[in-house]
Amino acid sequence: MQKHVTVGVDGSPESRAAARWAAQEAVLRQVPLRLVHAVDWPLDPVFPGLGRQDVDRWADQALTEAAQELHGRHPNLEITTRCLTARPAAALAAEAADAGLLVLGSRGLGGLVGFIVGSVALSTVVATDTPVVLLRVADDPAGPGTGSSGEVVVGVDIHEACDRVLTFAFEEAARRDCPLRAVHGWKMPPAYSYVPFFDPDNERDIGRSVTHMVDDMLLPWRHKFPHVNVSHSVFMGSAGDHLVRAAQGAQLVVVGRHVRRSALGAHLGSVAHAVLHHAAAPVAVIAHDGRSATGTGRPVEEEDHEAPAHHR
Repeated sequence: MQKHVTVGVDGSPESRAAARWAAQEAVLRQVPLRLVHAVDWPLDPVFPGLGRQDVDRWADQALTEAAQELHGRHPNLEITTRCLTARPAAALAAEAADAGLLVLGSRGLGGLVGFIVGSVALSTVVATDTPVVLLRVADDPAGPGTGSSGEVVVGVDIHEACDRVLTFAFEEAARRDCPLRAVHGWKMPPAYSYVPFFDPDNERDIGRSVTHMVDDMLLPWRHKFPHVNVSHSVFMGSAGDHLVRAAQGAQLVVVGRHVRRSALGAHLGSVAHAVLHHAAAPVAVIAHDGRSATGTGRPVEEEDHEAPAHHR
């Protein structure tokens, strides 16, 4: 049985849009929906000058109103609410631990494409291994121009095992009965910049080799999800830039982030960071262990990769 969907609710338009999207996702998955609000007290009360009882009353009202609206839209959906006293990022990450998906709202950049991703959202994304979806008010299922019938787009990396990322993307495409497009970006090895007479055929050969490797990576999932219409786009250049462009008209963009810790804290990765801030579609961030596809266990940077070694 699949786990429930959790969504952060704080009464803002962004969180209401996230709650509506999360409710649709819970219906697709046929699982319950949990609405969560975190009261950061006494460090950062929701409204300065209000007492604890006022803040708690406001939080309960925000949860109740959100639940009532969603019950009206999805009368058969099981909805529960939780109001916690904790820092929002820590509370949401803890609540995500037993969930199948965490959904968070983010502000859009006005008339521009992309997100304004707050510190709470970013801190939550890197603090949990549960898949997290961020969406803007513009992605609200109840808003104008929404309900895209586009594809699911997933960023793939031929240099590492990204089973969780691909499984999530294929499952989402299967639920939505929509096409799936895999995107991979690659770069020429730095040594080629010093070659005085570069043969363009080398670039074409490398491109074909990388495309074959992407085909091989997708093959097991094609067999497992035979009804999903799969295509791929292999580009020389920044993976983040190509994913942002592919997000236009997409229902969902799926990217991975490595689960690794350092003295500076958890790491999001440049590709995921670029997509989160600039994509014009909901973005799902999937944590994975970052081990090499060769099984060496060597961490691989989440960034564009150079061409396969045998072409260097």
